[in-house]
Amino acid sequence: MCKVCESSSNPTFNQRRNFLRLAGVGAGALMLASALPTQPAHAASDSPPPKPQNALDPRQALAHLMAGNARYADGVTRRHDFLTEREALVGGQNPYAAVLGCADSRIAPEYAFDTARGDLFAVRVAGNFLTVDGLASLEYAVAVLGTPLIMVLGHDRCGAVSAGVKALKDGAKFPGQIQGLADAIKPSVKKVAKQPGDLLDNAIAQNVKDTVARLKSESSLLADAVANGKLDIIGGIYRLDSGKVELVA
Repeated sequence: MCKVCESSSNPTFNQRRNFLRLAGVGAGALMLASALPTQPAHAASDSPPPKPQNALDPRQALAHLMAGNARYADGVTRRHDFLTEREALVGGQNPYAAVLGCADSRIAPEYAFDTARGDLFAVRVAGNFLTVDGLASLEYAVAVLGTPLIMVLGHDRCGAVSAGVKALKDGAKFPGQIQGLADAIKPSVKKVAKQPGDLLDNAIAQNVKDTVARLKSESSLLADAVANGKLDIIGGIYRLDSGKVELVA
């Protein structure tokens, strides 16, 4: 029997096919299922994960993430042994958190949470809002890598959200595909348009909240993981002046 046929009879192979369906991938792309690992991404089931310290539940993962941010904000980040970690991660990965963050060059999740290689599964797009590809990537982190925590990470003075504000408030038009980005953020801006306080700050927080809600409602894969206690999805805002991440209720 060929390797592909052997793989197709493997239950884990079928789980990968289900992952692709849940991620919204077209039927033709299901052929890629054979390229996904037929064992958990960290290697065979009887082997320890590449980073045993990353085997955490959602509550522990959040505590670990925020402790790293506290070190970063205080300027006492750890020294990471990248050479050893490269060797350990050749065969797979088991990140303890995924971050949907902004593409802004000032916001690097790996630095902000004082993490090493293999710790964070980072998805970045200007405005940290949800796209089809971003959702599929996060579903992969949860379904295949077993990641127990997703954080949607916004930040103050966000240019993408500012574009959404200008598009709604002033009818601003932007070149190229930037207009589509601004339009995607406009619904969050509209929700807080009449609230007291700074409109941009309110819109940044609302955009994070809306993205968290979409992750929980638009993916049955993620919703099931949350319901089973295997995943938590939270929001946070990175403060440029202090480096601290504030959780968003």
